[in-house]
Amino acid sequence: MKKILYSTTVVLAAAVIMTSCKDNNTLASGAAQVTPVPASEYAEFKEWKQQQQQNTTSYTTPVKTRPVVIHKTYVVNRTAPTAAVQPARKKGWSKAAKGGVIGAGTGAAAGALLVKNNRALGAVIGGIVGGGVGYEIGRSKDKQDGRY
Repeated sequence: MKKILYSTTVVLAAAVIMTSCKDNNTLASGAAQVTPVPASEYAEFKEWKQQQQQNTTSYTTPVKTRPVVIHKTYVVNRTAPTAAVQPARKKGWSKAAKGGVIGAGTGAAAGALLVKNNRALGAVIGGIVGGGVGYEIGRSKDKQDGRY
């Protein structure tokens, strides 16, 4: 595999080098010669440029400035500042967590009882399904209580 990769890389590199070093006599002879610009054309350009600059400076209008008006309002609070009362963070397990654990336990027990050939597999599948259902029920109750 390494030999194939190495030989392919060498062949591609050689092809790139050969195509990039190609001699194009027609392009080199035609593109290398640059015709100089006559002095009269350059003088015309300078004259035109000066006219353009004069035209732009003569037509500029002064920028009108408006007076700046600052509105200030002062509010006097006569009461002592108090910290905003935030509700105490609820401690303990959320209803989603409780529902997930209860659902997993119940689902595992039900799965082990229902699948008689392979009780371990039934318990695992039942635990997963029951945990998911219990979590969703608990999460909806948490949302109703405003925990999330």
